[in-house]
Amino acid sequence: MKFPKLVKRYCPKCKKHTEQKVSAAKRKTPSSVHPMSKGSKKRMKLRGEGRGYGNVGKLSKGALSSWKRYGKKTSKKTDLRYTCKECNKTTTQRKGFRTKRVEFK
Repeated sequence: MKFPKLVKRYCPKCKKHTEQKVSAAKRKTPSSVHPMSKGSKKRMKLRGEGRGYGNVGKLSKGALSSWKRYGKKTSKKTDLRYTCKECNKTTTQRKGFRTKRVEFK
């Protein structure tokens, strides 16, 4: 999908509409954003510690990718960053949408 290199939009820092440079950032996975969070691992350990409960069938399901109707999506959501030319602050887009490729013209 094609986007303009410069867009005039509202800058919350300047509190007015300014010209802003558009760039695409790589969409990060939740695990890379919070590498120190061990919440789910801790929960799964506690889940299996109850006497006679085991893993309550959660781990015996197998991977999602091996399920019959599991389809992988063909595109990633956009992660656009807007950099204000006056104050040089960067803001992210509020809602990403699916597209295979991002191109700036």
